[in-house]
Formats: sequence, C-alpha cells, structure tokens
Amino acid sequence: MTTIPSRIDSGRLLEGRTVVISGAGRERGIGKATARLLARHGAAVALLDLDEAEVVQAAQDLAAEGVQAIGLRCDVVEMASCREAVDQVLRWTASRGRIDVLINNAGLTQKRGVVDISADDYQRITDVVLRGTIQLSQTVIPTMRAQRSGSLVAISSMSAQQGGGVFGGAHYCAAKAGVLGFTRALARELGPDGVRANAITPGLILTDFSRSGSTDEAKHATAAGWPLARAGSPDEIAGACLFLASDLSSYVTGATLDVNGGAYLR
Repeated sequence: MTTIPSRIDSGRLLEGRTVVISGAGRERGIGKATARLLARHGAAVALLDLDEAEVVQAAQDLAAEGVQAIGLRCDVVEMASCREAVDQVLRWTASRGRIDVLINNAGLTQKRGVVDISADDYQRITDVVLRGTIQLSQTVIPTMRAQRSGSLVAISSMSAQQGGGVFGGAHYCAAKAGVLGFTRALARELGPDGVRANAITPGLILTDFSRSGSTDEAKHATAAGWPLARAGSPDEIAGACLFLASDLSSYVTGATLDVNGGAYLR
C-alpha cells in the first residue's frame, strides 16, 4: 500500500520541483495563471512564449511575488528553439538540472468555414497546436526518463470533443483532437519510465486567446445555458493543472480532464 506523499499533507504540492509552461506570457491567459498557482505551491517555474518581452515581464511579475520564475523566448514550431529553451531551463540554477512538469499550453486559433480552410491555414494552426506540443514534449522527455519521473500536461479544448462551439474552425478542432491522441500515446509509452501524461479540455474561459473582441459579459451570456451558467476563469484551469502536475494525481495517466462548466457532458 502506497503512503500519501508529504507534499500533499503540507499543502506545498510542488515543493522543490521545476515546471515548464509554454504560452505563458499573456497577462490574461491560462499559462501565466498556472505559473502563478504552481509557483505558490513551491515550484520553480519557467515561462515560455514567442513574445520575449512579454514573457520576461510575466516572469518578473511573478518573481516580484517572491517566487522563483524565469521567462524565456520559445517558438514551439522550431525544434531548435524548443531545445535551446529547455537547455536554458536545465542550466537555470533554480531548476537544479531537473524538469518535473511540462504544461503544453501554447496555442493558436482561427475561425474558418471548412471549405475555406487553405493549406496555409491548416499548416499554421497545426504547427503551433499539435506539432508544437509534440516537439516541446520531445525535448523534455529524455530528462524525465533519466529522472524516472515527470508529468506532461497538454491543454486541448472542448472543441476537440464536440467539433467546435468554442473557438476556431475544423482545422483547429482536428489539431486539438490530435493533442488528445498524442497524450494517450505518451501515457502508454512513458508509463514504464515513471512519466505520466494527461490532457485538459477547457470550455469557454475568460482569456484574450480568441483575439475576437468578445467581452467577458458576452462570454458569460454564451455560457448562460450551461449547468454552471457562466464562463470559466484561467485560475480554474490552473487548478486542474496543479492536480495533474502534483502527487494528487500520482495514479492518473492517459486521462482527459474536462473543465467546462458542464458545457460538454460525456
């Protein structure tokens, strides 16, 4: 019979662990909210994003709160950029040469009718959403295997499950569905190495991700007919990430965690 890890009892669920989060630069985004919550639970957090100035500022904001944080530019579409960012994390003193958690949050959306999706549209969305998730995972897996431990968390979307209805066109839905399949494949392959892989499917969340100009009020109105009758917050996705990153989920792998206010029920 396994014993409850001391981190769970202490309330510092990620004490001494290093977390890497992609797509973490935006002020009102899931990535930064997740970095803040995980850091408050003792993690050293490495924030990655395409916009270097934005992600460095995000890390400085967290560091000002008394946590260990670093902001690094990373283009998840470019394998060389992924490798350089991960190498910098491993060299970062606070990481102690470890990466314990990777949260693949970098994303991109585009509204298109199915017959209007061009080859360039498909490539642009799939490169960031699916290829980026695969490549950044590939760069951290050797470290996790060597440690015989690790947690990979992928942010997919409710759109992958119900074919849209939140953000993006059919190509976005397909790419996010690919993230779910990739995560299950990781769980099967990496389980014997002590590495877990799980996915989260957010519903309508109050971020600036869509760049659509929709107000928070409009998003809440869209969600009014769902069981919880409101849109969610980035902090609520962060809470799901904390669960999957920590020992609270030590026997969970290959799972998809729905965080959608009941908008999609399976």
